[in-house]
Amino acid sequence: MTSEKNLDRLTPREIVAELDKYIVGQKKAKRAVAVALRNRIRRLKLDPEVREDIAPKNILMIGPTGVGKTEIARRLAKLAGSPFIKVEATKYTEVGYVGRDVESMIRDLMAAGVAMVKQEMQETVTADAEKRAEEALLDLLLPGTGKKPKTPKQPEGGPVVRPMGTFAINPNGGNGTLMGTAIQVGIPMMRKPDGSITAAPEIGDGEAAGTEAADQQEDSAADQKAGAKKDSTREKFRAMLREKKLEDRLVEITISQSPQFPAFEMMGGGMEDLGDSLSGIAGFFGGGKKTKLLPVSRAREILIAEESEKLIDRDRVNEEARQRVCETGIVFIDEIDKIAVKDGRGGGPDVSREGVQRDILPIVEGAVVNTKWGPVDTAHILFVAAGAFNVSKPSDLIPELQGRFPLRVELESLGKAEFLRILTEPKNALTKQYTDLLGTEGVEIEFTPESIDRLAALAAEVNARLENIGARRLHTIMEALLEELSFDAPDIAPTKISITEAFVNERLQDLVVDNDLGRYIL
Repeated sequence: MTSEKNLDRLTPREIVAELDKYIVGQKKAKRAVAVALRNRIRRLKLDPEVREDIAPKNILMIGPTGVGKTEIARRLAKLAGSPFIKVEATKYTEVGYVGRDVESMIRDLMAAGVAMVKQEMQETVTADAEKRAEEALLDLLLPGTGKKPKTPKQPEGGPVVRPMGTFAINPNGGNGTLMGTAIQVGIPMMRKPDGSITAAPEIGDGEAAGTEAADQQEDSAADQKAGAKKDSTREKFRAMLREKKLEDRLVEITISQSPQFPAFEMMGGGMEDLGDSLSGIAGFFGGGKKTKLLPVSRAREILIAEESEKLIDRDRVNEEARQRVCETGIVFIDEIDKIAVKDGRGGGPDVSREGVQRDILPIVEGAVVNTKWGPVDTAHILFVAAGAFNVSKPSDLIPELQGRFPLRVELESLGKAEFLRILTEPKNALTKQYTDLLGTEGVEIEFTPESIDRLAALAAEVNARLENIGARRLHTIMEALLEELSFDAPDIAPTKISITEAFVNERLQDLVVDNDLGRYIL
């Protein structure tokens, strides 16, 4: 299994090192998820009897927004090659009320697993799919040049037999009826030079064999000549196709279309697959085919996709995806603090809080969820929950749900030192992103060390004075810094601009000093 191989080659130390390339700080959280991930491959190496008793150690991340909770889970799933989805606890309601039920997160995870396995299998048949698509394109460009089975020639001589229809008779007048077929038997005729008609002479075995052999040789020579001409033309078009000389040529292809149904909500659970069921029913009635006139470049993409779909085994895809989801799937539940109930709150149970917690509990404990790809057991899916818990606290969750997240990691708030590293160290650092974006316009920008230090200090200062939104503050500051330059880039290119500390102060000082203005912009 692909995900198992990916996990097997990653030690906890290597997992942390990979996460360090994209996420600054948060050593405790990285170590916790690395150990949880490594325990999954350790479990898969045990005997089946022992393996079933080992449940995953679900993780609860606690920390303010923008410190890397979601990014840690997303990068972790990518490293492991595991099916992964991110959901928000606030969009679910208790079963029986209008809205999404919590089981839909498992259906979404299964859909992600199917898409992942399907893509992997399609990559293995890409070469064959491209060859088949090329032949299909040649058939569209040159109708009649494809190889067709040769129709056997009717034997000459002997009587001619033709069916005339069926009949039914009731000879005894009883219940029994005889069915039969009427045929016409005739003798082959020929016309003499004087215009009279007579029966065709019988041909002896030797003479018939000679005549048949001569006819076959004549037909074979004609077929070879015509076939050679067709093959020559087909090969010329094949070469032109491979050289991309026919990309704009229009061809008429027939494509399959899935019927679209409007989205709607219904009471109760298990309705997410209703649209898929209706689509399947509509397929029985046809109407899923549509003829389009498309350029060769677009037709090739469609044909390759269709041929890849034919070459993979859908049953195998579903089975592999289901196994991967059950054994290595990861569900990241964000905003779980928003469904926590504070102590002393009056009133009865809240369907958007306690009700959702009660519905999440059996999914996390281990339940079988029915999906259109088959039943999925959630007992060994890893659940990672996260929340800021700035209003509520983890103890406000129902006790049973607290017990299902035994690992608690608290993520630290980000300061100037972390912002400085975020702006320079990760592979996807913001300074690198903006340099590449403006470089496409012919504007080369260069950040000096002093300017980056000033940006980090401003971000920390604004976070301390206003809402602490973590690293997301850097996005707002960078946009405000380079807004005018991004607007004028097409007009001033090509040019080279150095982003200095004075440049940063000139563009951002007023926003930082003016609390009212900074509150709305930064």
